[in-house]
Amino acid sequence: MNYNKAEFETSCGTAKGLIPSDMPEVCFSGHSNVGKSSLINKVFNRKSFARTSNKPGKTATVNFFKCENVRLADLPGYGFAKVSFLERQRWGELMEGYFSSGRDIKLVFQLIDSRHKPTKDDIDMLHFLNDNRFPFVIVLTKIDKLKSKERAENLEMLKSCMSFVGDVPMIPFSAENGEGADVIRGILDEINEG
Repeated sequence: MNYNKAEFETSCGTAKGLIPSDMPEVCFSGHSNVGKSSLINKVFNRKSFARTSNKPGKTATVNFFKCENVRLADLPGYGFAKVSFLERQRWGELMEGYFSSGRDIKLVFQLIDSRHKPTKDDIDMLHFLNDNRFPFVIVLTKIDKLKSKERAENLEMLKSCMSFVGDVPMIPFSAENGEGADVIRGILDEINEG
């Protein structure tokens, strides 16, 4: 896939406003501030391809990016408490609309912060993907922040906490040093080639 030709397509803030699903889709899901936009920027080798922010809850829309034969969807982060009830309700409706509208979702990259135990929202999301048979892989972000002993311990803890997903691949990833980016590109290339 030619990553240089990928381009931002549009942002959708409501389920009714979602663009039609006319090509295979790959989406990026995770807790607010888990590093979805940083991952997309690293994989595409472009500094501000996806907008990043230090403020959790900043991505409040589904942001679509068009590549050759696949569309990427950067989903809004979940689990950020400092938003209003109405905003959380809008987020819920948007996510339900996205996942239940019969889109051609080829894969979900489910991002989990490697430094911490998965949150209740992370576990709920994994159950949702598992129960609804969406194909997914788990990306363990911010892996560079762990010292080697911590890394080994955390990987064991994360595998144990998420054992109910079976043998779903877990990809350690760092937006800082690029660890895991080639693995993610390889998966995207495969989907792009159909």
